[in-house]
Amino acid sequence: MLEKINRMNELYDAYEALLTPKQKLCFELYYQEDLSLAEIAVQSNVSRNAIFDSIKRTEKVLENYEEKLQLISKRVTREQLLEKLEQNVKDDSLKKMIWELQNLE
Repeated sequence: MLEKINRMNELYDAYEALLTPKQKLCFELYYQEDLSLAEIAVQSNVSRNAIFDSIKRTEKVLENYEEKLQLISKRVTREQLLEKLEQNVKDDSLKKMIWELQNLE
């Protein structure tokens, strides 16, 4: 379960801007504020099942974004390649450039 929570939060961080305000709210309350479906339902004045469906749809949307855009998988690959490069480079100026690449926001 913890792996799923971490995965969903990572996807959310990457694709939050592509979600609707309602999707964001339900996702944040459930995954980040750790509210139960019932608590979110009461707060949103809808059924527990409606919240459950909304969260499941949002999870699928996030997974679809990653499947199509691959922002997370490309970032992981890039980090791995930079780490290998850093380990094999002897030149200090190149090491500095690698460090700068690793610390880009």
